[in-house]
Amino acid sequence: MTARRVVVTGLGAITSLGHNVKEFRESIFAGRSGIRPLTCAETSKLRFTNGAEVVGFQPEDHFDAKLLDQLDRFTQFGLVAAEEAVRSSGLEITPEVKPRVGVVTGAAIGGKYFEEQAYSGLFANTRRPHPLTIPRGMSNAAASQIAMRLGFTGPVLNVSTACASANHAIAQAVMMLRLNVADVILAGGCEAPLLPGHLKMWEGLRVVSSDTCRPFSKDRKGMILGEGGAMLLLEDLDHAKSRGAMILGEVAGFGMSADAHHLTQPSAAGAAQAIDAALRDANIQPAQVGYVNAHGTGTLINDSTETEALRIVFREHADQLAVSSTKSMHGHTLGAAGAIEAVATVLALKEGVLPPTANFTEPDPACDLDVIPNEARRAQVEYAISNSFAFGGLNAVLVFKRWD
Repeated sequence: MTARRVVVTGLGAITSLGHNVKEFRESIFAGRSGIRPLTCAETSKLRFTNGAEVVGFQPEDHFDAKLLDQLDRFTQFGLVAAEEAVRSSGLEITPEVKPRVGVVTGAAIGGKYFEEQAYSGLFANTRRPHPLTIPRGMSNAAASQIAMRLGFTGPVLNVSTACASANHAIAQAVMMLRLNVADVILAGGCEAPLLPGHLKMWEGLRVVSSDTCRPFSKDRKGMILGEGGAMLLLEDLDHAKSRGAMILGEVAGFGMSADAHHLTQPSAAGAAQAIDAALRDANIQPAQVGYVNAHGTGTLINDSTETEALRIVFREHADQLAVSSTKSMHGHTLGAAGAIEAVATVLALKEGVLPPTANFTEPDPACDLDVIPNEARRAQVEYAISNSFAFGGLNAVLVFKRWD
């Protein structure tokens, strides 16, 4: 039996670059960074003051007061992105459709806003925790709220694998669609980590930049944390065609691996294994890939290790690859990163424009790739990959194909 093909028919995004896909698209192709001084948390006692914050977002514009009481900020982002993805897809949500539509989200930390407030009040003996603190903070809250708000009764779940969460979620959705478990699945991720306590924990890791994120640059200083969410409406190709959907791209394959190496230090061999598995699943040769949306966090070890992994897999073709890290613009959104970068990759293939690596200053011999410095590039690419490599050595790579 031939596996079903999986296509993208809807996109949704809310990031520091804008509150929808249109604004996100304009920013990434302009090379405009959303990294700025944080206003949502006190930074005077931190070693860093910048982040990729979603500014100007008014939850009251999207949700009534009763529902808002149930929604942590990360869930709000997931719902906004999900509704945009469904709306843009033109999917008519009928009683017949609902049982065959699922939701798979990725969230590394889940709902920390209300949780931090609860612990603060508890330890200071000033207030009792809100009775909904647990269900508001659970990592699957966004997946459940999306299903309830849209009425989807197919398979619904959340994946939590640190910074690979969203890529794993999309891969899980592709598997379920291939196996005919559902006809349509909303897949992506959402995260809201810009909180005083959580920021302090990241400070302890000593991996956050003191100014900005400049992946692959010789003078890079580390990552910049971001928040937001993105969703892709994934659909069985025959189902999409039967309803006359506009197809934006195809998820041609995926690959996953575990480094089995170190809790925080990446392994080039493990990343290369995931990339190779993704190419084999897509049934393509390395030379067919024209663009890589890199994990590209901006840390010294990550960027050089990812470069090594790409050279292991692509060999001499690595010199022809266009590679960029859009984290230089929307920051590292942890569990949502893969979804935001998947949207960027689909847009790049569809429009024939490759987003740049912003904030680039000078080449690093350890990152000797074409990193599309600072300015977007017009290029017709048939296949692209999007990498996510997580703490704990968990790797997930997606292959996207341009839809003609």
